Amino acid sequence: MRTRDPKKRAKNFLEVSLGITETQAVKEAKRCLQCKRPKCVEGCPVEIDIPRFISMIREKDYTGGLQVIREYNLLPAICGRVCPQENQCQGGCILGKKKTPIAIGALERFLADYEAAYGDAEAPVKAKPNGHKVAVIGSGPAGLTVASDLAKLGYEITIFEALHEPGGVLVYGIPEFRLPKKIIQGEIEYVKSLGVEIKVNWVVGRTETIDELFEEGYEAAFIGTGAGAPRYMSIPGENLNNVYFASEFLTRVNLMKADRFPEYDTPVKKATNVAVIGGGNVAMDAARTALRLGAKNVYIVYRRSEYELPSRQEEVEHAKEEGIKFKYLTSPKEIVSDEKGYVKAMICDRMVLCEPDPSGRRRPECSGDEFTMKVDQVIMAIGQASNPILTHSVKGLNLWGGGYIEVDENGATNLPGIFAGGDIATGAATVISAMGAGKRAARAIDSYIKSLKVSLRKKRKPSAAK
Repeated sequence: MRTRDPKKRAKNFLEVSLGITETQAVKEAKRCLQCKRPKCVEGCPVEIDIPRFISMIREKDYTGGLQVIREYNLLPAICGRVCPQENQCQGGCILGKKKTPIAIGALERFLADYEAAYGDAEAPVKAKPNGHKVAVIGSGPAGLTVASDLAKLGYEITIFEALHEPGGVLVYGIPEFRLPKKIIQGEIEYVKSLGVEIKVNWVVGRTETIDELFEEGYEAAFIGTGAGAPRYMSIPGENLNNVYFASEFLTRVNLMKADRFPEYDTPVKKATNVAVIGGGNVAMDAARTALRLGAKNVYIVYRRSEYELPSRQEEVEHAKEEGIKFKYLTSPKEIVSDEKGYVKAMICDRMVLCEPDPSGRRRPECSGDEFTMKVDQVIMAIGQASNPILTHSVKGLNLWGGGYIEVDENGATNLPGIFAGGDIATGAATVISAMGAGKRAARAIDSYIKSLKVSLRKKRKPSAAK
C-alpha cells in the first residue's frame, strides 16, 4: 500500500494511505487460488463472496466486482480502509500459510476508489415498498447496515441520529487522515439512495422514546447507538485541566473541526508533551491526532509489551514512522497538577508481565518501581462504555456488564420488536463486526415482521361454518 511521506503527513490531516494502482490490483487478483471452500469468506463478518469479486478484478470488470461486494456490504470504501482484514478475511487466506495472503482489503478499497474516480455508482436494486416501517437508532456502521439491508427488501426506514451529522463512530471516532469524511459522506448518500431517511439531532430517549416510535407506526426498532461514554482509571488527577478522554478529544477534532479553531467554534487545548494511555486503535488515532495539532512529543503509554498491543499492526507502524514514542510496561499512577490546576506531570509504575489473563494476554503487575513523565496533556484511551440515556428509557430491557444490551445471536432483545447490535451490545469492537451484527439483525427483523403478518392473518381468518 502506497503511503504519504511520514514527515510531511504528520503535519496535516490528509489521508495517509493512497491505495493501490490498477496494475497492482490486477496483479494481486491473479494470485488468488479461487479456493472451492474459501476460508476468506468464513472470516468475513458480512459474508462477502470474496473469490467472485477478486475474479472480476482479474478480468478488469471493476463495476461487476463492486456490484458483488454491494450484494453483501454497502460500505466498501470504508471497510477497505478500516477493517482489520489481517485478522479476518486475510487471516483465513490459504496463501497466508506459506506466503503473503491476498491483500483483500486493498482490493476492496481499489474497487470503491475506482468507481469514485471514473464512474457513477450503480443504481441500487430494491424491492417494492412493503408497507412496513422500521426505526433504526444510530447511524454508525451497524445502523447503516440494518437500514440498507431492510430498505432493499422494501421496508420504510428512518434512522434517528443524536449528533448533527450521520455516520456515528465513522465520523466522530476515526480521524480524517485514516478515513476521509468525503468517503463516509459518499457511502451514506448511497444508503440514502435506497430511500432511507436520516433524522439528525434526534436523541431517542429524550427527544422521543422507543414506545412513542411504536405508537407512530414503527413495527420494529434497532438500537445501534455504539459505546461512546468514557471509561475512567480512577487515579488521582484524572479531573485536572487538559486531561481528555479519547472519545471527547477525537469528537472535537473529527466532527467539530477543533483543529481549525477559531474558524470553527469548538476549541481543543494544544500541548507540547502528550501522553496517550492505552494501546488500541483509538489510542493510535488520538496520539497521531495530537501530533498533527502541533505536539512536540507524543507518547503511547501501555501497561503490557509491544507483543500484546491490540491495535492493528498497520496503525502501529504508521505511528512509529510519524515519530510517536512508545512507553511499554508502563501504567499511570497519578496525574500531577501545576498551581493553576493544569497537567504538568504523570507518575507511572513500571510493570512486569505474569501469567495470561482470561483474554489470553499476559497479566501486568506493578514491579514497585515508579518514575515521572513530564507531560502537559493526558488523553485516556482505555475503552468506552455504553451511554445510559436510551437504555434507561426502555422499561424491562435486559442489560449486562456496564449497561450493554443483552441480545441473542440474531440481535433480538428480551422485548418483542426491539433489536440491537454493534458496540452497544458487545462492548467496543470493530466497524466490520458491527456491520456483521447489523446484517444478522436485519434478517431477524424481516422474519419478525413477517411472523406478525402471519399472526394477523390467522386472527382475521373466519371460523368454519357449523
